Amino acid sequence: ESNHCSCNPDESWPKHGSIEFDKIALRYREQDDLVLKHISLNIKPHEKVMIIGRTGSGKTSLTNALFRLRELESGSIKIDGMDISQLDLTVLRQGISLIPQDPILLTGSLRQSLDQDLQFTDAEIWRALKLAHMDAKIESLPMRLDTEILEQASNFSQGEKQLLCLARSLLKNKHLLVLDECTANVDMETSKMIQDTIRNEFQQCTVLCIAHRLDTAMDYDKILVLDGGKVKEFDSPQNLLKNKDSTFTQ
Repeated sequence: ESNHCSCNPDESWPKHGSIEFDKIALRYREQDDLVLKHISLNIKPHEKVMIIGRTGSGKTSLTNALFRLRELESGSIKIDGMDISQLDLTVLRQGISLIPQDPILLTGSLRQSLDQDLQFTDAEIWRALKLAHMDAKIESLPMRLDTEILEQASNFSQGEKQLLCLARSLLKNKHLLVLDECTANVDMETSKMIQDTIRNEFQQCTVLCIAHRLDTAMDYDKILVLDGGKVKEFDSPQNLLKNKDSTFTQ
């Protein structure tokens, strides 16, 4: 597949975080059915969107399309008006912060895992750790930022790994954040910390959250309900709750 781009944006891209899905269709193999069936959606800058739907409804496929893990069969996705199929893959993926369900921390020092290009000061890293509720934990380690991350980051719990991924996203400071069921495998307290940080620190950021639990739904501007690869509902949680027959209410 082509990784070439004729229009590389500058490093501040995306500046606003608007996303326009225009009739996008996606399938994983030629002989398979479409998993996304001509979806059109407009997400405004700084909007917080919770994506819900049953297994197989297309939630993960939508974010896969955003990162171009599969190329679209038809339609287009534009971020800040730029067609992402024209972008260099590295530029595209560096422009979006992702906190996955299974957090990944590279082996090496904690500092390197949070700041691969070593471009941030210690003060900036500590600030991100504080906002992600991990400063006290790292302070308590003898080597602090130089702590070696063991194989599979086994020296940190699942919840701590998620919070460190959150700190990394805070450092990157991009205007587009994707959360893929990132609170599915953590306890309620860690889940609350993650959601509080997102609410307070990512206000200038567009957030797409594939949801596992609905307990934080009212924090979001819009709820996107997918069903069978199509948009079933897309509205504010308040509006959807007014309709007792909406999928969201049920």
